[in-house]
Amino acid sequence: MVFGRGRELRMPAREEAPVGRGALAYEVPERHAVLGTSLAGPYPEGCRVAEFALGCFWGGERRYWQMTAGVWTTVVGFQGGFTPFPVDDEVRTGLTGHAETVRVVYDPERVPYDALLRVFWEGHDPTQGFRQGNDVGTHVRSLIFTRTSDEAEAAESSRDAYQKALTEAGYGEITTEILAAEEYPFYPASSLHQQYLAHNPGGYCGLGGTGVSYRA
Repeated sequence: MVFGRGRELRMPAREEAPVGRGALAYEVPERHAVLGTSLAGPYPEGCRVAEFALGCFWGGERRYWQMTAGVWTTVVGFQGGFTPFPVDDEVRTGLTGHAETVRVVYDPERVPYDALLRVFWEGHDPTQGFRQGNDVGTHVRSLIFTRTSDEAEAAESSRDAYQKALTEAGYGEITTEILAAEEYPFYPASSLHQQYLAHNPGGYCGLGGTGVSYRA
């Protein structure tokens, strides 16, 4: 069963997921097309890694690299599913369970984690479930992957704060999940998707926020 437009929208069970493979089936660029930094690392001492799924990762990645000050690099990929080293066509069926995700490598001395959360909440509509604008499917659901207990607490607190603001504005319940990154490997996407909107400035971007400001 394909969990996409016009079909049942639900998360697949692990046994429904494709078997996958033991390594990436494609090449990933060494350098960021805008920032000129390494995508795979090693990353500078003191930098931290955060990952967010907020719909189509093309537009989500651009929102983060445009922060520039404090953001060292960004990478798009797939996270939150079952299939090891999935390819794009598999992810879009909805069967792998992955979401299109943006990895942000940042210097916490220059940009606080809460600033990344602000971009996340204001950059999409977190109340839409398995869709984001015209994009429909489990692969465009809203997720925050945390790496420490402090990040998990901050993410949960930010979700509560933004829910209050959304409710006041007439929106429904936030569907964003907060998951431990260590339980869900991040698989970088192929060259086609890395910094897509830098290579294709007029390319498609299905992201659209609610217009509701995030207040911590």
